[in-house]
Amino acid sequence: MNLPPKVTERAFARLSEIGAAQQGKALRVAVEGGGCSGFQYDIALDAPAEDDLILEGQGEKVVVDSVSLPFLANATIDFTEELIGARFVIDNPNATSSCGCGTSFSM
Repeated sequence: MNLPPKVTERAFARLSEIGAAQQGKALRVAVEGGGCSGFQYDIALDAPAEDDLILEGQGEKVVVDSVSLPFLANATIDFTEELIGARFVIDNPNATSSCGCGTSFSM
């Protein structure tokens, strides 16, 4: 059974830090064709749309459109701070391979 993606407390906390909800925005996680492995993630602050799945926590929202949803089933949306920089990351069990940049994957 396909479960919707999960969002970590760390990711919601980061959205709260940057004041996304105060700006009327949510973190949009989308999957589009392209990238070095066939699909790539598009992560941006955006206003929620009517057909979005909305995941809420700490007063913040993460939204996924209906087309991207099957690609993100059971995935985890997290926020990480590493030497290369701080960013939102997707741990996607559906991806059969991914590239080094972490924004592209194949299924």
